[in-house]
Amino acid sequence: MTTNPIILQRADPQILLHSDNRYYFIASVPEYDRIELRRADSITELATTADIVTVWHKPDSGPASDLIWAPEIHHIFGHWVIYFAAAPNREIFNDAFQHRMYALTCHDEDPISGKWTFAGQVDSGIDTFCLDATVFTHQQQHYYVWAQKHPVHKGNSCLYIATLADATTLNSQPVMISRPEFEWEIKGFWVNEGPAVIIRNGKIFISYSASATDERYCLGLLWAGEHENLLDPKAWHKGPRPVFASRPEADIYGPGHNSFTRDREHTKDYLVYHARNYTDIQGDPLWDPNRHTCVQTFHWDEQGFPVFGEPQPEMNDD
Repeated sequence: MTTNPIILQRADPQILLHSDNRYYFIASVPEYDRIELRRADSITELATTADIVTVWHKPDSGPASDLIWAPEIHHIFGHWVIYFAAAPNREIFNDAFQHRMYALTCHDEDPISGKWTFAGQVDSGIDTFCLDATVFTHQQQHYYVWAQKHPVHKGNSCLYIATLADATTLNSQPVMISRPEFEWEIKGFWVNEGPAVIIRNGKIFISYSASATDERYCLGLLWAGEHENLLDPKAWHKGPRPVFASRPEADIYGPGHNSFTRDREHTKDYLVYHARNYTDIQGDPLWDPNRHTCVQTFHWDEQGFPVFGEPQPEMNDD
């Protein structure tokens, strides 16, 4: 078995199994100054023999010149796109949390050797702090899901959904589908963020992260029926309890900001997430570099819902 964590100091991890049957890995780097991309033939090789390239480095000034967070790579509308959150330079604006969503695009077949171009802001139409975008396709419609501060509701971020006209342009008004409300979603900060989508068993599931980014960080779950109008907030249901949380007896704390992937035979589903192995964080948890990438299998219950269990010290790849 492969031991967790599989990649050190990589928070907000995403692993994509592409149609070329290779794995692509992307995550926040501790310096928050660039976007790295890895590719390998297996999940475990992402940590050992992967091709690693820096596809973009932040500029010294401008709206996307600081705190590069939570990139995600997707192949959509016939080309590659990386979504990421960025803020203006703190030394100029004296405020660390003015993030908006941006995108890079690559029209070459190979995203490792191909040319990446800064495509500008992905404008939600709401001029507030936002981050953590992902995309999915359902019934030939492309959807964009992200976290953003609501202009009125209390909290740091809520979850929104919209359709896409192209990879960087929304085609519908943003619809809020979840906001922090339960006790486990408002510890330290009122947060719903880091959405990740998996479609199975007649449902669209969205996992998300809640509370502060220390040991209180955890995963919640939303779901909607596959025939529902996904732009209708009433189509979405929220579980009343976290579905994945810290496991002190295994020294795994604050598991969150996950993504989903599969084995190459499509027989196993994997939960990809970050976690720390201690709670004694000096200062703001965002500046602690030791959120590590972990991977483990999960299964499905008789009702067709994902069962993540508890954070495990092994990937369970045998």
